[in-house]
Amino acid sequence: MSDNDFLQQKPGAALRSWALYQMMAGAGWAALFVLSVAALLFAVWGIGLLLPEDSKLAPDPNAFLITAPAVTGIA
Repeated sequence: MSDNDFLQQKPGAALRSWALYQMMAGAGWAALFVLSVAALLFAVWGIGLLLPEDSKLAPDPNAFLITAPAVTGIA
């Protein structure tokens, strides 16, 4: 749309077209974000498929970080 067409529009129509453009631009950015997160998750899933089966069944290497709660009792 050229500037002349924009200036000749009614104010309500110009506002509606601007609002529609803003909403469509926001929806496009949101779709881009969602698709990029989905691509990242699919990449991690694909890398997980390439790992050997033994690595999936191995015990947690960070198990030493888990500590039992201290025993506190009134004697």
